[in-house]
Amino acid sequence: MFVDFFYMLREAKVPTSLREYLQFLEAMDRKVVYANVDDFYYLSRACLVKDEKYFDKFDRVFGAFFKGVTRDDGEIDVSIPEEWLLAQAEKLLTEEEKAMIEEMGGWEELMETLKKRLEEQTEAHHGGSKWIGTGGTSPFGHSGYNPKGVRIGGKGGNRRAVKVWEKREYKNYDDTIELGIRNIKVALRRLRKFARDGAEEELDLQDTIRSTAKNAGYLDIKMVPERRNKVKVLLFLDAGGSMDDHVKVCEELFSASRMEFKHLEYFYFHNFIYEHVWRDNRRRHTEKMPMFDVLHKYGPDYKVIFVGDSTMSPYEITHPGGSIEHWNEESGAAWMERVIETWEKVVWINPEPEVRWERTPSIRVTRDLMDKRMYPLTLHGLEDAMAELSR
Repeated sequence: MFVDFFYMLREAKVPTSLREYLQFLEAMDRKVVYANVDDFYYLSRACLVKDEKYFDKFDRVFGAFFKGVTRDDGEIDVSIPEEWLLAQAEKLLTEEEKAMIEEMGGWEELMETLKKRLEEQTEAHHGGSKWIGTGGTSPFGHSGYNPKGVRIGGKGGNRRAVKVWEKREYKNYDDTIELGIRNIKVALRRLRKFARDGAEEELDLQDTIRSTAKNAGYLDIKMVPERRNKVKVLLFLDAGGSMDDHVKVCEELFSASRMEFKHLEYFYFHNFIYEHVWRDNRRRHTEKMPMFDVLHKYGPDYKVIFVGDSTMSPYEITHPGGSIEHWNEESGAAWMERVIETWEKVVWINPEPEVRWERTPSIRVTRDLMDKRMYPLTLHGLEDAMAELSR
């Protein structure tokens, strides 16, 4: 059965070899792991994946191939996890009922109410409109509906939570993906500016031939400064949450940027910029880079590009403590103002369709902070963004 799994990995462009596949079979034959799905997953990944940048592709193939989990007796385990059943408690509310819920108070009242619930509640609760639990219309919990709530665990559905309390793992964008939209590279090239500068390190063949011919055939070598790409780019990429809907096009943009810009530095953030950014989503909790260091390390000649859907609660931008993952002492807006003061050329590229921008308050707030320098992630939008950065 593992032959098909091997071929699926190859089709997904995970560069696993026949030798690695045979090592995997040998490990299975010697029962290195037995009757444990997690152990089997880590063993197969260790044997078949050479580089951690392919972990994301491996996970997709693994999830698609092993759809069922087999018990020791050989039967397929079809028992439904309890959390799946609890999620079914989500109510289908009318528009009138949703409008009533939206009449609740703002950020400060929400946080104060949550503090009281944590002090009072002593057991799990499902459904209802008050306690922390699943389903229902309470502002606290998950798998229910409330437009101004705090999601605690579970999987988001309506994407209306003001704050999310859980440890979330995001994946890096694949910078080796084969581009499906070649014109992205063409649009990015509009930003590149080449010039002859620096030390004379490059042979000028035409001038050498011309000068040698004029010199009665005696070799007269002519050198010119190396042709260099002077553009320096800082790329900030939103990852996780609602950005999961835009992974493919963001990977294409990221891959094209790595190819087109010689001087490219990139960082990840989630939803909005705060006091820390990171280079690797797998280590974002342990290897953060202070935003103050970024502001002081990279000079004013850098062009700055933010890529994100800017779809969140407006509190995440305008309020201290608004971040859904930690308590930020200063608002996201304050950090964005520092960015704009440090670098003259800054744009925001949004993968959300432009027709939704006016209907999403957080996009309007971000666009105002950017002084309208927000562009859609389309060919025309990229061309406009590059033209703005080139001015």
